[in-house]
Amino acid sequence: MSAAKPPVHANPWQALRKFTQARIALGRAGVSVPTGAQLAFQLAHAQARDAVHQALDIEVLAQALQAAGYASLHVNSAAHDRNTYLQRPDLGRRLNEEARQHLGQLSSPASNLAIVIADGLSAPAVAQNALPLLASLQARLTPDNWSLTPIVIATQARVAIGDETGELLNASAVLVLIGERPGLSSPDSMGAYLSWAPQPGLTDAARNCISNIRPDGLSYDTAAYKLHYLLTEARKRGLTGVALKDETDAPVQVGNQAVSNFLLEK
Repeated sequence: MSAAKPPVHANPWQALRKFTQARIALGRAGVSVPTGAQLAFQLAHAQARDAVHQALDIEVLAQALQAAGYASLHVNSAAHDRNTYLQRPDLGRRLNEEARQHLGQLSSPASNLAIVIADGLSAPAVAQNALPLLASLQARLTPDNWSLTPIVIATQARVAIGDETGELLNASAVLVLIGERPGLSSPDSMGAYLSWAPQPGLTDAARNCISNIRPDGLSYDTAAYKLHYLLTEARKRGLTGVALKDETDAPVQVGNQAVSNFLLEK
């Protein structure tokens, strides 16, 4: 009598799963995916939905910033609630009138860099990643004599809210740390957007972006290293965006081995 076939058929790609969180080599049970893989997918989908709708705990973040030595203030976009924010992206790119008046009173000619922490589409992402990134970045900014405005915590916010914020604060540059649109394996991904001479109306072509900043993505030290390079070059050249390329040669981690960026090799 022949042995019974196993209910789940292993996939020869299984060994590749240790290199990626992508849903590959799930195996199959008959003509379907295994129950465990299906349940994991449903959990990831629920986590992504929760990340979009979860509110940022402003008080906790402000206290953490204060403990780290940063002054902060809270503003809101022209989207007055989460449903409006999700349905009207244009309102999330603008400050409301109260925020404009408040920031206008704080304008200082001595400001080099304004930092905005925005909830974006994943408040948990900035709650988890903003402070560790700032700690790594601050260590690089201090020797270069960058002066900072109070950190602005922006809710119901899109990336472009940083342009208006930076202009009102009379900052030379603005750095927006924002929760990115959750993926099914990355509900906690944070992006960093840098603009020189911020003003309303700037397009994405005028910004530099570093994305997927999180423990399972781009490390805080590597992201800070790249941001420091971009900030240094932005101040030197007076620009950001498509005219400013990330030419850092920091090694990237592939498995357990660090390799250089082959795209930049001579």
